Amino acid sequence: MKRVASLYLPDWSIDRLRRAGRIVARPDLGTAAVAALTPGGDGWRPGARWAKSSHSSPVRGGGPPAKPVVEGLGARRTGNALQAPPPLRGPPPRSGEELVVTTCREGSKVVIAAVSPAARAIGLAPGMAVTQARAQVPDIVLEPADAAGDHAELARLALTAARRWSPLTALSGDDGLFLDITGTAHLFGGEARMARRIVRLLARIGFTARIAIADSAGAAWALARFGRAEDGIAICPTGTQEAALTALPIAALRAEPAAIELLRRLGIERIGQLVAMPRAPLARRFGAALVARLDQALGVRDEPLDPVIPVEAIAVVQRFAEPIATAEAIEHWLGMLIPRLVTALAEAGLGARVVELVADRIDGVPQRVRIGLARPSRDGAHLLRLIVRRIEEIAPGFGIDALALHVRRADPLGAQPFAERLEERTTDLAPLVDALANRIGDHRLWRSRPVESDVPERAVAAVAPLDPPVQDMTKRKVDDVRQLDRSPELHPWHHRWPRPVRLLRRPEQLDHVIAELPDQPPRRFSWRGEMHRVVRADGPERVQGEWWRRAAERHGVRDYFQVEDEAGQRFWLFRRGDGERGETGDLAWFMHGAFG
Repeated sequence: MKRVASLYLPDWSIDRLRRAGRIVARPDLGTAAVAALTPGGDGWRPGARWAKSSHSSPVRGGGPPAKPVVEGLGARRTGNALQAPPPLRGPPPRSGEELVVTTCREGSKVVIAAVSPAARAIGLAPGMAVTQARAQVPDIVLEPADAAGDHAELARLALTAARRWSPLTALSGDDGLFLDITGTAHLFGGEARMARRIVRLLARIGFTARIAIADSAGAAWALARFGRAEDGIAICPTGTQEAALTALPIAALRAEPAAIELLRRLGIERIGQLVAMPRAPLARRFGAALVARLDQALGVRDEPLDPVIPVEAIAVVQRFAEPIATAEAIEHWLGMLIPRLVTALAEAGLGARVVELVADRIDGVPQRVRIGLARPSRDGAHLLRLIVRRIEEIAPGFGIDALALHVRRADPLGAQPFAERLEERTTDLAPLVDALANRIGDHRLWRSRPVESDVPERAVAAVAPLDPPVQDMTKRKVDDVRQLDRSPELHPWHHRWPRPVRLLRRPEQLDHVIAELPDQPPRRFSWRGEMHRVVRADGPERVQGEWWRRAAERHGVRDYFQVEDEAGQRFWLFRRGDGERGETGDLAWFMHGAFG
């Protein structure tokens, strides 16, 4: 008999925010304040505009005691007085719970996408306008919804479930999974223990979960979301799904919202009422989709699941009847393994980025050699050259009885265009970068990328050697650059003054500087214990601070000078401050680079 489990994650979006640290628990208001806002407590009633405290102070004149407002639950301060929050729909949240909702845009309005349990308890729901929610709860916390991130994380959970719990795992919308546990539940001690283990594991990593098991996916889906679950678990015995679904609302059928609304207008609220009706009139009036969902939930019609298939790692292995221990033998068998690896990569449409050679010794100590590639590749000759160069790192010991090549990282690699004419062909630097990176380390290779900034140390960034150029400029700025060829002074990031190719890692302060303020270059300065007398200079080139980065740079100024000393050395140095206003800098001089 087929058995399907539906894993329901009601607070998936909120739980992801909590795990990311973007949700902070509400402050503890104390026992008295919580009791005052609790149903049945002192002074609480639905729709009340204040929360009466047990420690109310009498009013002047012998009137009734004052009703103070607990600040922090929606109370707003006007002048020196607190205004009571608007009435809440339902009991207020317990102390320490957070009122958080995620928002998304639907057309011209912003609506709620997901709500936390505390927000749900006071009447907030997905689809509600944010303005309406804020009118009811002014201190609600709004977070932008991340639908793509939620779906990607759920897909990763589905892959984990397919590897760990059931090989047939499918996504169930954006808030759950389907697991076909037929023939697998006994591996976990039965259905009840398996369900309990899944719920507890998810709770341990911070996710609220409910799980229901039934004969059909539709019945399991309905019971997980609308049925009674003890400790988040509902198990429907075999053959009893019709009785279990009878009392559930018709929304548990996963039918179209328009059909559900029409059924409610006709007075049909429960699935049991729908089951008792003949199918043909239902199909004519509400469409075949409603009847199909009903039959799928009852197990009359099969519902195929679209499973997620974990990607299997690509690896080729060669075992030996007799151990090998020479570099020549290892190279020979690598020449046999590489074509098999290339064939496997071509069948998967992938190119290798990281390949690891594992040599299993007879003493159980594996030898590993890992190579990386700057671009996806399945060039067998290139891969073989990279691995053969590092055979000397393998210690064969008493012998190697197996060689394996594992693809640790791969990227899609399709057909590559090629230039027909010789003059259109460009030199591919990827093989050279691969050879250098595997010899000296990939972290030692980089190239410079220009950054749109006037501050010299921020105008260049290090990127990987073969990364494509980053398009930082919009079309308008590209047009400005084209205009720059005709009028260089128009572009704000064009530097008319020459700058050194390499700068110091950190500007070094100069000593014993003699210079005339406010805009004259230094006549003499001392750097690294050596005195330099300036004979030629050019400048200043003024660089303003970037006020949008830090408040300290709002008034910051640097005046750069190109100077040449008596020995012919040319330096690039600057003075911090404009020499007139003290808030622009302290007039200290720094060496930033050298020409030549």
